[in-house]
Amino acid sequence: MSTARIKEIIEKVNAAFEQNNPEVFLEHCADDVRWDMAGDEVRTGKETIREFMSSMVDSKLTSLNVTSIIAEGDAAACYGDMTMEENGSPSSYSYCDVYRFSGDQITDLRSFVVKHKTEGESEKTATA
Repeated sequence: MSTARIKEIIEKVNAAFEQNNPEVFLEHCADDVRWDMAGDEVRTGKETIREFMSSMVDSKLTSLNVTSIIAEGDAAACYGDMTMEENGSPSSYSYCDVYRFSGDQITDLRSFVVKHKTEGESEKTATA
């Protein structure tokens, strides 16, 4: 599949996420799709992912800005910023999604999501 087609699918998927329509994403996934959200459990299969997405009743995506999509071969990365309404309050995030395709279906998605600090949040430091 061409990199142009991969980018087209990712653009459709992200537009659907912004419209809170996860079924468009699932239509472009293989039945045994694997979604690994860094720091969370790995979800495998359309039905498992559908259940996970429908369970997020306290969080709603309110805006999504795709900064760039980079594709090569059967893989692509997409990154940008998004705002989620969580329990009635907006929260800002940056994200990077790394996709693998087989034909025109997504077979693997690895997501990295970082919440932006809000005013008043203290710096967190790591110790070695």
